[in-house]
Amino acid sequence: MVQAKTWILTKHFEGFPKDSNFELKVEELPKPFSRVRMKEGDVMIGTQVAKVIQSNNPAFPVGSHVVGRCGWRTHTVCDGTDLIPIMPEWPQDISLSLALGTIGMPGLTALYGIEEVLGLKKGETLLVNAAAGAVGSVVGQIAKIKGCKVVGSAGSDAKVAFLKELGFDEAFNYKTVGSLEEALKKASPEGYDCFFENVGGPFSSVALQQMKNFGRIAVCGSISVYNDTTPQTGPYPHLTMIFKQLKMEGFMQSRWEHKHPESLKRLMGWLKEGKLHSREHITKGFENMPAAFMGLLQGDNIGKAVVAV
Repeated sequence: MVQAKTWILTKHFEGFPKDSNFELKVEELPKPFSRVRMKEGDVMIGTQVAKVIQSNNPAFPVGSHVVGRCGWRTHTVCDGTDLIPIMPEWPQDISLSLALGTIGMPGLTALYGIEEVLGLKKGETLLVNAAAGAVGSVVGQIAKIKGCKVVGSAGSDAKVAFLKELGFDEAFNYKTVGSLEEALKKASPEGYDCFFENVGGPFSSVALQQMKNFGRIAVCGSISVYNDTTPQTGPYPHLTMIFKQLKMEGFMQSRWEHKHPESLKRLMGWLKEGKLHSREHITKGFENMPAAFMGLLQGDNIGKAVVAV
Protein backbone atom coordinates (compact mmCIF):
# COMPACT_ATOMS: atom_id res chain seq x y z
CA MET A 1 0.00 0.00 0.00
CA VAL A 2 1.38 3.41 -1.03
CA GLN A 3 1.10 6.37 1.32
CA ALA A 4 0.56 9.87 -0.02
CA LYS A 5 1.22 13.15 1.75
CA THR A 6 -1.30 15.92 1.05
CA TRP A 7 -1.68 19.55 2.09
CA ILE A 8 -5.23 20.30 3.21
CA LEU A 9 -6.89 23.70 3.29
CA THR A 10 -8.21 23.78 6.85
CA LYS A 11 -9.75 27.24 6.74
CA HIS A 12 -10.46 29.69 3.93
CA PHE A 13 -8.02 32.59 3.68
CA GLU A 14 -8.93 35.82 5.41
CA GLY A 15 -6.48 38.31 3.93
CA PHE A 16 -2.97 36.94 3.47
CA PRO A 17 -2.60 33.15 4.00
CA LYS A 18 -1.16 31.87 7.29
CA ASP A 19 0.44 28.60 8.32
CA SER A 20 -2.71 27.78 10.26
CA ASN A 21 -4.66 27.62 6.98
CA PHE A 22 -2.85 24.41 6.03
CA GLU A 23 -2.55 20.91 7.49
CA LEU A 24 -0.24 18.12 6.32
CA LYS A 25 -1.97 14.72 6.22
CA VAL A 26 -0.96 11.21 5.20
CA GLU A 27 -3.41 8.89 3.46
CA GLU A 28 -3.33 5.32 2.18
CA LEU A 29 -3.87 5.10 -1.57
CA PRO A 30 -6.18 2.47 -3.06
CA LYS A 31 -5.00 0.29 -5.94
CA PRO A 32 -5.05 1.95 -9.42
CA PHE A 33 -8.32 0.32 -10.48
CA SER A 34 -10.19 1.79 -7.52
CA ARG A 35 -11.88 5.15 -7.80
CA VAL A 36 -10.75 7.84 -5.36
CA ARG A 37 -13.50 9.87 -3.73
CA MET A 38 -12.44 13.10 -2.15
CA LYS A 39 -14.46 16.08 -1.01
CA GLU A 40 -14.11 19.05 -3.31
CA GLY A 41 -11.62 21.56 -1.96
CA ASP A 42 -10.04 19.22 0.61
CA VAL A 43 -6.61 19.23 -1.05
CA MET A 44 -4.97 22.48 -2.13
CA ILE A 45 -5.19 22.87 -5.90
CA GLY A 46 -2.03 22.83 -7.97
CA THR A 47 -0.37 21.34 -11.03
CA GLN A 48 2.58 18.99 -11.00
CA VAL A 49 4.93 17.06 -13.25
CA ALA A 50 4.66 13.48 -12.04
CA LYS A 51 6.21 10.12 -12.86
CA VAL A 52 3.97 7.11 -13.43
CA ILE A 53 5.02 4.42 -10.95
CA GLN A 54 2.16 1.94 -11.43
CA SER A 55 -0.32 1.70 -14.30
CA ASN A 56 -3.09 -0.36 -15.84
CA ASN A 57 -3.54 2.19 -18.63
CA PRO A 58 -1.43 1.64 -21.78
CA ALA A 59 -1.61 5.36 -22.56
CA PHE A 60 0.47 6.03 -19.42
CA PRO A 61 3.21 3.41 -19.16
CA VAL A 62 5.30 3.05 -16.01
CA GLY A 63 8.25 5.43 -16.10
CA SER A 64 6.56 8.02 -18.28
CA HIS A 65 5.99 11.60 -17.11
CA VAL A 66 2.75 13.58 -17.14
CA VAL A 67 1.40 16.99 -16.21
CA GLY A 68 -1.57 16.68 -13.89
CA ARG A 69 -3.82 18.99 -11.90
CA CYS A 70 -3.54 16.68 -8.91
CA GLY A 71 -3.16 19.28 -6.18
CA TRP A 72 -0.63 19.37 -3.37
CA ARG A 73 0.00 15.63 -3.21
CA THR A 74 3.02 13.35 -3.30
CA HIS A 75 1.08 10.45 -4.87
CA THR A 76 -2.18 10.23 -6.81
CA VAL A 77 -4.43 7.47 -8.11
CA CYS A 78 -6.55 8.44 -11.12
CA ASP A 79 -8.02 7.09 -14.35
CA GLY A 80 -5.84 9.34 -16.52
CA THR A 81 -8.65 11.67 -17.59
CA ASP A 82 -6.91 14.87 -16.50
CA LEU A 83 -3.34 13.79 -17.22
CA ILE A 84 -1.35 15.23 -20.12
CA PRO A 85 1.69 13.27 -21.31
CA ILE A 86 4.92 15.25 -21.59
CA MET A 87 5.59 15.90 -25.29
CA PRO A 88 7.50 12.89 -26.68
CA GLU A 89 10.27 15.01 -28.22
CA TRP A 90 11.14 16.73 -24.91
CA PRO A 91 14.96 17.27 -24.95
CA GLN A 92 16.88 15.39 -22.27
CA ASP A 93 18.95 18.46 -21.40
CA ILE A 94 15.88 20.57 -20.53
CA SER A 95 14.32 20.18 -17.08
CA LEU A 96 10.85 18.64 -17.05
CA SER A 97 9.85 21.29 -14.52
CA LEU A 98 9.60 23.76 -17.42
CA ALA A 99 6.38 21.95 -18.32
CA LEU A 100 4.94 23.90 -15.37
CA GLY A 101 6.35 27.20 -16.62
CA THR A 102 7.75 28.43 -19.91
CA ILE A 103 6.74 25.25 -21.79
CA GLY A 104 3.46 24.92 -19.92
CA MET A 105 0.45 26.90 -18.77
CA PRO A 106 2.32 30.19 -18.08
CA GLY A 107 4.03 30.08 -21.47
CA LEU A 108 0.74 29.31 -23.23
CA THR A 109 -0.94 32.15 -21.34
CA ALA A 110 1.73 34.57 -22.53
CA LEU A 111 1.55 33.36 -26.13
CA TYR A 112 -2.24 33.46 -26.43
CA GLY A 113 -2.50 36.79 -24.65
CA ILE A 114 -0.11 38.32 -27.17
CA GLU A 115 -1.38 36.64 -30.33
CA GLU A 116 -5.05 35.86 -29.76
CA VAL A 117 -6.12 38.71 -27.47
CA LEU A 118 -3.79 41.62 -28.20
CA GLY A 119 -2.89 40.82 -31.79
CA LEU A 120 0.51 42.43 -31.14
CA LYS A 121 2.17 43.75 -34.29
CA LYS A 122 5.82 44.41 -35.14
CA GLY A 123 6.91 47.89 -34.09
CA GLU A 124 4.26 48.34 -31.40
CA THR A 125 4.95 49.15 -27.75
CA LEU A 126 3.88 46.70 -25.05
CA LEU A 127 3.60 47.26 -21.29
CA VAL A 128 3.59 44.27 -18.95
CA ASN A 129 3.42 44.37 -15.14
CA ALA A 130 4.52 41.60 -12.77
CA ALA A 131 7.02 41.25 -15.59
CA ALA A 132 9.52 39.06 -13.73
CA GLY A 133 6.93 36.39 -12.97
CA ALA A 134 6.28 33.11 -14.77
CA VAL A 135 3.89 34.69 -17.30
CA GLY A 136 5.23 38.24 -17.52
CA SER A 137 8.80 37.21 -18.26
CA VAL A 138 7.64 35.10 -21.22
CA VAL A 139 5.30 37.87 -22.42
CA GLY A 140 8.19 40.31 -22.73
CA GLN A 141 10.43 37.85 -24.54
CA ILE A 142 7.79 36.84 -27.08
CA ALA A 143 7.08 40.52 -27.74
CA LYS A 144 10.78 41.06 -28.46
CA ILE A 145 10.79 38.05 -30.80
CA LYS A 146 7.97 39.79 -32.66
CA GLY A 147 9.99 43.00 -33.00
CA CYS A 148 8.25 45.17 -30.43
CA LYS A 149 9.35 47.66 -27.79
CA VAL A 150 8.78 46.18 -24.32
CA VAL A 151 8.40 48.01 -21.02
CA GLY A 152 8.25 45.95 -17.84
CA SER A 153 7.35 46.74 -14.25
CA ALA A 154 8.52 44.61 -11.30
CA GLY A 155 8.80 44.86 -7.52
CA SER A 156 12.54 44.75 -6.81
CA ASP A 157 15.84 45.92 -8.26
CA ALA A 158 16.91 42.28 -8.72
CA LYS A 159 13.81 41.66 -10.80
CA VAL A 160 14.48 44.77 -12.88
CA ALA A 161 18.02 43.52 -13.54
CA PHE A 162 16.55 40.18 -14.64
CA LEU A 163 14.24 41.93 -17.11
CA LYS A 164 17.19 43.80 -18.59
CA GLU A 165 18.99 40.45 -19.00
CA LEU A 166 15.97 39.17 -20.93
CA GLY A 167 16.18 42.08 -23.36
CA PHE A 168 13.37 44.34 -22.12
CA ASP A 169 13.85 47.82 -23.58
CA GLU A 170 12.78 49.54 -20.36
CA ALA A 171 12.16 48.23 -16.85
CA PHE A 172 11.51 49.89 -13.50
CA ASN A 173 10.81 49.05 -9.86
CA TYR A 174 7.29 50.28 -9.21
CA LYS A 175 7.93 50.26 -5.45
CA THR A 176 10.74 52.82 -5.60
CA VAL A 177 9.70 55.21 -8.38
CA GLY A 178 8.42 58.52 -7.11
CA SER A 179 5.49 58.52 -9.52
CA LEU A 180 4.15 55.55 -11.47
CA GLU A 181 2.66 57.93 -14.02
CA GLU A 182 6.00 59.61 -14.62
CA ALA A 183 7.82 56.28 -14.79
CA LEU A 184 5.42 55.06 -17.49
CA LYS A 185 5.74 58.32 -19.43
CA LYS A 186 9.53 58.24 -19.23
CA ALA A 187 9.70 54.63 -20.41
CA SER A 188 7.46 55.35 -23.42
CA PRO A 189 6.61 59.04 -23.93
CA GLU A 190 4.46 58.19 -26.95
CA GLY A 191 2.26 55.85 -24.90
CA TYR A 192 1.41 52.16 -25.22
CA ASP A 193 -0.30 50.19 -27.96
CA CYS A 194 -0.81 47.10 -25.79
CA PHE A 195 -0.94 46.33 -22.07
CA PHE A 196 -0.61 42.81 -20.66
CA GLU A 197 -2.29 43.15 -17.27
CA ASN A 198 -1.31 40.89 -14.38
CA VAL A 199 -1.76 43.19 -11.38
CA GLY A 200 -4.97 45.22 -11.40
CA GLY A 201 -5.73 47.80 -8.71
CA PRO A 202 -4.15 51.28 -8.76
CA PHE A 203 -1.47 50.26 -11.30
CA SER A 204 -4.15 49.52 -13.84
CA SER A 205 -5.87 52.85 -13.28
CA VAL A 206 -2.64 54.74 -13.96
CA ALA A 207 -1.61 52.56 -16.90
CA LEU A 208 -4.89 53.02 -18.78
CA GLN A 209 -4.23 56.77 -18.86
CA GLN A 210 -1.01 56.06 -20.78
CA MET A 211 -2.60 53.95 -23.50
CA LYS A 212 -2.65 55.19 -27.08
CA ASN A 213 -5.98 55.63 -28.84
CA PHE A 214 -7.39 52.25 -29.87
CA GLY A 215 -5.05 50.51 -27.42
CA ARG A 216 -5.64 46.88 -26.43
CA ILE A 217 -5.48 45.40 -22.93
CA ALA A 218 -5.25 41.67 -22.17
CA VAL A 219 -6.37 40.99 -18.58
CA CYS A 220 -4.59 37.89 -17.30
CA GLY A 221 -4.42 38.48 -13.54
CA SER A 222 -5.12 40.85 -10.68
CA ILE A 223 -2.59 39.88 -8.04
CA SER A 224 -2.86 43.20 -6.20
CA VAL A 225 -6.36 42.30 -4.96
CA TYR A 226 -6.01 38.56 -4.26
CA ASN A 227 -5.42 39.03 -0.53
CA ASP A 228 -7.92 41.83 0.06
CA THR A 229 -10.53 41.26 2.75
CA THR A 230 -12.42 44.39 1.63
CA PRO A 231 -12.95 44.87 -2.12
CA GLN A 232 -11.07 47.81 -3.65
CA THR A 233 -13.14 50.61 -5.16
CA GLY A 234 -12.49 53.03 -8.07
CA PRO A 235 -11.33 55.07 -9.76
CA TYR A 236 -13.40 53.74 -12.62
CA PRO A 237 -11.94 53.51 -16.13
CA HIS A 238 -15.02 53.97 -18.29
CA LEU A 239 -14.45 57.51 -19.52
CA THR A 240 -10.81 56.79 -20.31
CA MET A 241 -11.83 53.70 -22.25
CA ILE A 242 -14.50 55.64 -24.14
CA PHE A 243 -12.37 58.63 -25.14
CA LYS A 244 -9.33 56.51 -26.02
CA GLN A 245 -11.56 53.84 -27.60
CA LEU A 246 -9.73 51.08 -25.75
CA LYS A 247 -10.42 47.36 -25.99
CA MET A 248 -10.05 45.27 -22.81
CA GLU A 249 -10.50 41.50 -22.69
CA GLY A 250 -10.11 38.96 -19.93
CA PHE A 251 -8.92 35.51 -20.90
CA MET A 252 -7.66 32.09 -19.83
CA GLN A 253 -5.37 29.89 -21.88
CA SER A 254 -7.83 26.99 -21.82
CA ARG A 255 -9.91 28.78 -24.48
CA TRP A 256 -7.34 27.72 -27.08
CA GLU A 257 -6.74 24.21 -25.75
CA HIS A 258 -7.04 22.84 -29.29
CA LYS A 259 -3.85 24.75 -30.15
CA HIS A 260 -1.80 23.55 -27.17
CA PRO A 261 0.27 20.83 -28.90
CA GLU A 262 1.47 23.13 -31.70
CA SER A 263 1.90 26.09 -29.32
CA LEU A 264 4.08 24.07 -26.95
CA LYS A 265 6.26 23.04 -29.89
CA ARG A 266 6.68 26.72 -30.83
CA LEU A 267 7.67 27.64 -27.28
CA MET A 268 10.13 24.76 -27.12
CA GLY A 269 11.57 25.81 -30.47
CA TRP A 270 12.25 29.35 -29.23
CA LEU A 271 13.81 27.93 -26.06
CA LYS A 272 16.15 25.65 -28.03
CA GLU A 273 17.08 28.53 -30.35
CA GLY A 274 18.05 30.69 -27.37
CA LYS A 275 15.32 33.24 -28.10
CA LEU A 276 13.40 32.33 -24.95
CA HIS A 277 15.02 32.05 -21.52
CA SER A 278 13.58 30.64 -18.33
CA ARG A 279 14.31 31.12 -14.67
CA GLU A 280 12.79 29.12 -11.83
CA HIS A 281 12.46 29.87 -8.13
CA ILE A 282 12.82 26.38 -6.67
CA THR A 283 11.81 25.45 -3.12
CA LYS A 284 12.91 21.98 -2.02
CA GLY A 285 10.73 19.71 0.08
CA PHE A 286 7.03 18.88 0.05
CA GLU A 287 6.80 20.10 3.64
CA ASN A 288 7.61 23.61 2.42
CA MET A 289 4.61 23.95 0.07
CA PRO A 290 2.71 26.51 2.21
CA ALA A 291 5.84 28.65 2.68
CA ALA A 292 6.48 28.58 -1.08
CA PHE A 293 2.87 29.55 -1.77
CA MET A 294 2.95 32.48 0.64
CA GLY A 295 6.29 33.58 -0.79
CA LEU A 296 4.72 33.60 -4.26
CA LEU A 297 1.95 35.92 -3.09
CA GLN A 298 4.55 38.20 -1.51
CA GLY A 299 6.53 38.40 -4.75
CA ASP A 300 9.58 36.48 -3.54
CA ASN A 301 10.03 34.59 -6.79
CA ILE A 302 11.76 35.54 -10.03
CA GLY A 303 10.28 33.42 -12.78
CA LYS A 304 8.19 30.33 -12.11
CA ALA A 305 7.79 29.21 -8.49
CA VAL A 306 8.35 25.43 -8.29
CA VAL A 307 8.47 23.01 -5.38
CA ALA A 308 10.82 20.05 -5.92
CA VAL A 309 9.66 16.91 -4.12
